[in-house]
Amino acid sequence: MIPGGTYFFSVVTYQRIKLFSRPENIDRLLNVMEDIRRHHPFSTIAQVVLPDHIHAIWELPPNDQDFPKRWRLIKTGFTKQISIADDLPNPVSRQRKNERTIWQRRYWEHTIRDDTDLDRHIDYIHFNPVHHGLSKYPHEWKHSTFLRFVEEGYYPVDWATSDIFKGIGAE
Repeated sequence: MIPGGTYFFSVVTYQRIKLFSRPENIDRLLNVMEDIRRHHPFSTIAQVVLPDHIHAIWELPPNDQDFPKRWRLIKTGFTKQISIADDLPNPVSRQRKNERTIWQRRYWEHTIRDDTDLDRHIDYIHFNPVHHGLSKYPHEWKHSTFLRFVEEGYYPVDWATSDIFKGIGAE
């Protein structure tokens, strides 16, 4: 971990349950993230919320490298807002640790190395809804920072609308 670093994350729901197919859960998640950001600052460079996972790029403040604490607080805060009825049955291993089945225990994290790496991950995030068949074009997916990037001149609105982009979302 690098103080003040920039990181790409993939955070997945337990057994890929589609918690974020419900708009109220997306709102809950974003509200929790904003609350955590107020107490433990970070900048969201790019982000997409899909039905069963989140991709995000964060930049941490100088002299701060504690993204695990932020994700723990976000996951915990969101979990507390979800009713038990939304939850899957808990396996014994989770019951012993008093855990609910909302999130996978771990998440993928990658330290962004340079501007090329950053651009590649931003593209990956914004093309991900297309890759998963959730929208035909990136500008159609509303739970993404894509349109902010269009407004800032990073992308044209019709970015990735041709077949040459089909390989961007390959995992």
